[in-house]
Amino acid sequence: MIKKILLFTLICFSVLGGYAQNQSSAELKRRQADIQREIDELRKQLEQTTKYKRKSLGELNLIQKKIRLREQQIRNINDQINLIQSSINASWRDIVKLRAELDTLKLQYEKSVVYAYMNRSNYDFLNFIFSAGTFNDALKRVAYLKSYRAYREQQASVIRNTQQMLEQKIKGLNLSKKEKSLVLQEQNKQFAVLQDERKEKDKVVSKIKQEERELMKDLTQKRKQDASLRSAINAAIRREIEAERRRVAALEKERREKEAAEKKANANAPKKDDAATTKTTTTTTKPQPKEQKELQIFGSDEVRLISDNFEKNRGSLPWPVNAGRVVMKFGPHSYEGLTIVYDNPGITIEAEAGSSIKAVFDGEVAAVTSVGPVQCVIVRHGKYFTSYSNLSSVSVSKGQQVKTGQVVGRLYEKDGGRGELEFLITNEKSVNLNPEAWLR
Repeated sequence: MIKKILLFTLICFSVLGGYAQNQSSAELKRRQADIQREIDELRKQLEQTTKYKRKSLGELNLIQKKIRLREQQIRNINDQINLIQSSINASWRDIVKLRAELDTLKLQYEKSVVYAYMNRSNYDFLNFIFSAGTFNDALKRVAYLKSYRAYREQQASVIRNTQQMLEQKIKGLNLSKKEKSLVLQEQNKQFAVLQDERKEKDKVVSKIKQEERELMKDLTQKRKQDASLRSAINAAIRREIEAERRRVAALEKERREKEAAEKKANANAPKKDDAATTKTTTTTTKPQPKEQKELQIFGSDEVRLISDNFEKNRGSLPWPVNAGRVVMKFGPHSYEGLTIVYDNPGITIEAEAGSSIKAVFDGEVAAVTSVGPVQCVIVRHGKYFTSYSNLSSVSVSKGQQVKTGQVVGRLYEKDGGRGELEFLITNEKSVNLNPEAWLR
């Protein structure tokens, strides 16, 4: 009985372990497919950059990202190999246990068969029954003989089931070995591709170093444009704050004038009795709610509604250009092989010159300004502002209401038919936010 329980436990653990292993394997394969899709998308983006004559930091950024994804893919393959090896080890342990159990079962069955053979005479069985002292004892001996026969049949069934499990484990072990061999081949292939991509990166770095003077000139110009853009955004925010303050002051003035008029009217009204006077005085001198006296900037119901709608669409805003690629991410970052460190206030999106630039959300144009040789459109969305810089032409004007997807301008040609859109998201405190966290 104990051996049956142990065998059943072994079967359960094998099934549960196999299920968990399949779940982990499926997750690793899904992750592998996701990484491959990203690599394929980067490859398409790099193919777009190769038609431009000059090498750029954007191209280097894409190559470095592709290398990071390739390394991540190799790590994922290593996880698959470890998982398969763990399955192989577990299969070996189960096979050893099953073989030992099978040997024990066969030995026990052999002993029972020998015993049955030695006592095979029907006379012996009848003698065993009729030698009972009482009728009840005879019935018990018959039941014993039946249970013994059932036990032998059960032994044979357990042996057959154990043999089947052993064969399945060996078959699964062989399949795992084949799978491991295929995954190792894929890993070697990815290592070779990684080496090629690193060589490709080294070529781009070498080319960029040759054009370092032009590149540093571009970065210097970009720094100046970023500074001008920040100044323009801050000026637009200050104007909006001042407009809100004037609006709040006008509302407060209107409230005070109304209150004064009510007091004057009450003072000129004929007095009926002291009680009425007391009641009138109490009514006219009732203090205003604190929130009406201390209206906050950007605190009107309309502004809060627009801001809340903008926040609710975080992570699902449309891209400001139909076909483009991020060549410089938000915040500080460096480039391997180059002594260049840059702190980007937004994201730089490379696209075809002349591409339509679109508003990412409903709003009002807060400013249209020049940033060096290019133009910039700043759109207000409640307490948030989106900025679209490096435009060659603008199709909206200050104070105009715009809808999501509406064209605000065309992308300026930087060199060789390409342009770079500088896209920023800023809050009412002039703090720049990571646009990629807001775009879908």
